[in-house]
Amino acid sequence: MSPQLLPQMKHQLTLYLFVIILFAVGVVFGTLMVGALTLEQQQNLGDELSSFIQYISAGIFPNEAQSFWSSLWFHAKWLLLIWVLGLTVVGMPFVLALDFLKGVLVGFTIGTLISQHAWKGLLFSLVSVAPPNLLAVPALMVASVAALSFSLVVIRSRLIGRQGPLLRPAVSFVTTMAVMFLALVGAAFVDAYLSPSLMQWAAPLVSPAAAG
Repeated sequence: MSPQLLPQMKHQLTLYLFVIILFAVGVVFGTLMVGALTLEQQQNLGDELSSFIQYISAGIFPNEAQSFWSSLWFHAKWLLLIWVLGLTVVGMPFVLALDFLKGVLVGFTIGTLISQHAWKGLLFSLVSVAPPNLLAVPALMVASVAALSFSLVVIRSRLIGRQGPLLRPAVSFVTTMAVMFLALVGAAFVDAYLSPSLMQWAAPLVSPAAAG
């Protein structure tokens, strides 16, 4: 292994650790947000969740192809925003904010299910929230680290006078984004074609009929 690669690998690991911690803090914050809601807000969430589960129990799902493209477009917009922010130095804090926000969204969803259905809600979240996010979250984290790394290269190369070619880091950045886009295609596929079957299987656990 080249000695020049060791500082770079250490730098990458530091960024990954920071992004993972930031996401985890977001998950905890999102979960705690559920408890901070008013009783009326919690009731409204519970009613919407119950209606959603009833539709799932009845086998009523959006068109699979439409769901796939909707999910892919949602993830692609997130990835595109990270890419654009990574091209600029001023976008670095916003990349980190997106990682935190993603954690908040995941944590809030899981927290809502748990607050309404206890351990059964946790099980339901494992088959509904987890499968697509097992691909989407790591892909967005890798994209975030790539964006942060590229921004830092730009800082070292242009702003503090360490001149160096940006072509290789730019190509690496774009390549990483392309690969992560493929991972998000997989996440959208899971979301559209696999998650509905898993949710329909788990829905009786948290459906009002089962509770009764």
